[in-house]
Amino acid sequence: MKSRSWIIAGIIVVFIVAAASAYLYQGLDKVDVTIDTNGTEITVKTTASIFNNAPPEMTTEIEQYVTNAVKDYHSTVESIQKDVQEIVKSYGYKEATVTINSQFGLNQLPMPAVVNGDSMVPTLKNGQQIVVLKTDNYKVGDIVVAVHPEYDLIVKRLSKIEGDRVYLTSDNKNVETTTIYHSTYYEVITKTPLNTWLPKDSVIGVVKVY
Repeated sequence: MKSRSWIIAGIIVVFIVAAASAYLYQGLDKVDVTIDTNGTEITVKTTASIFNNAPPEMTTEIEQYVTNAVKDYHSTVESIQKDVQEIVKSYGYKEATVTINSQFGLNQLPMPAVVNGDSMVPTLKNGQQIVVLKTDNYKVGDIVVAVHPEYDLIVKRLSKIEGDRVYLTSDNKNVETTTIYHSTYYEVITKTPLNTWLPKDSVIGVVKVY
């Protein structure tokens, strides 16, 4: 009877050792990466397993990459996740789960920006720092950041949505008039804040913090 008990105990020990070995082996192959950001501050946590700490230089490289990526209006949650996975693989791991946490929720990507110009006065002032939530979920009345073919990034009020186009307007309605005297005539130059139609996919996101 005792020998049978010893056999059962031995089988249990072997099973536990095998399970622990499998867990450890899996830990060597996989890394969980958690990125916390509010658009201006970024922290990165990498976890391989309880037995295997991720290399600190890998965490530093990911943090440096993400710091630049969140400022790039071309970047998306998917592109950041893909690039971080490639960084992890370069350190010998086979798999990485990448999660982005922000004040807007899970895998919601904020982008910091600075207002340039007075077209959104009094709502936004020149030099004011803002945080944009990158999203295609916007509505009339939102302040959005969009890509303009001539002016690059612009921040405007979304006033209309028609089909695949959006109409963006300035909050500042003031018209600037400059008079230039020439030898035989006066030239009057009128400058109005930009109002423009753009494709819907030009909108990068909605201004959430200002």
